Amino acid sequence: MDKKAEILADLIDKKGSRRAFAEEIGIPPTTLQSMLTRGVGRASVDNVIKVCKALGITVEELEEMAAGEKEVLTLAAHHDGEQWTEEELEEIAKFKEFVRSKRKHQE
Repeated sequence: MDKKAEILADLIDKKGSRRAFAEEIGIPPTTLQSMLTRGVGRASVDNVIKVCKALGITVEELEEMAAGEKEVLTLAAHHDGEQWTEEELEEIAKFKEFVRSKRKHQE
């Protein structure tokens, strides 16, 4: 499993069943499983976008997470049924950085 597929699998598993997730976003469960086992690079662009969008991340963020440039976002995975906009995710990320900076100043 490649790093991107590993990240997606982890985020999907935190939401619940892979089968239910696939059905929810309108792709066959076998297609999702293939993406996760054979690698994201072998999947159709449309399916990668659908998966990322349903997880509340962009394809660019997935790339950054896989490269270790960005923390793996799990917040969206813990808010089942709630869709986050790009702006809201950016605001959440900024708030997380603010909280981290406060922690560093307290140490």
